Amino acid sequence: MATYKNLLAFKKAYDLALDIFQVSKRFPKEELYSLTDQIRRSSRSVCSNLAEAFARTNYPNHFLSKLSDCRSENAETTIWLEFAKDCNYINVEEYSNLKSKNEEVGRLLFYMISNPDKFTQFK
Repeated sequence: MATYKNLLAFKKAYDLALDIFQVSKRFPKEELYSLTDQIRRSSRSVCSNLAEAFARTNYPNHFLSKLSDCRSENAETTIWLEFAKDCNYINVEEYSNLKSKNEEVGRLLFYMISNPDKFTQFK
């Protein structure tokens, strides 16, 4: 049975969220309720909104709305990654790797939004 977990976008977003969780463990304690919390939330929200979108494939407008939420959360994650780099919480190599993964997720989400009919087959 197909689930949201079969979506490439979900798999990539989930892996990115886990990577972000690992690097954010090193962030300073004073960032716990700001940058650390925000970057973890936004990256995880991409995954949770994808699961919600999948549950709404029978309702095209709701499906697209949740995918739009995914893109917004993914864009927010980009900004938090930039802050993490500029505050020297992650190095340039880590930033480049995470940003590349983030951009790939963004491209996959854009594809889904541009081709919603290809994803109704999961229901």
